[in-house]
Amino acid sequence: MKGFGQALKRRAKEAVLPLAFLAVCFYFGWHARHGERGLIAHAQRTEEIAVARRDLALAEAARDTIERRVQGLRGDHVDRDQLDERGRALLNMVGRDEIVLPYPPGQRLY
Repeated sequence: MKGFGQALKRRAKEAVLPLAFLAVCFYFGWHARHGERGLIAHAQRTEEIAVARRDLALAEAARDTIERRVQGLRGDHVDRDQLDERGRALLNMVGRDEIVLPYPPGQRLY
């Protein structure tokens, strides 16, 4: 039985280095996939960037619409229709031949 114990001990010593190498490979492989800068986090950040770009495009479109409306009320050229519309909205007035459709506070047309 003495030979069996020595053989087992020798094989254990031989297996230490490959097992340590496998453990290190597993550690880095795990973190390459699940870590803070891993593949899964990269996919999540890519999706967040896509959502942010869509939000940016919507915000820029809204800004452009507002800028066009404001441009009609600025400078040496004033858009009379827009000035009339804005004045009526601020003064809460309508003409005699106009029909008023009330909307709830959260559901504006523009």
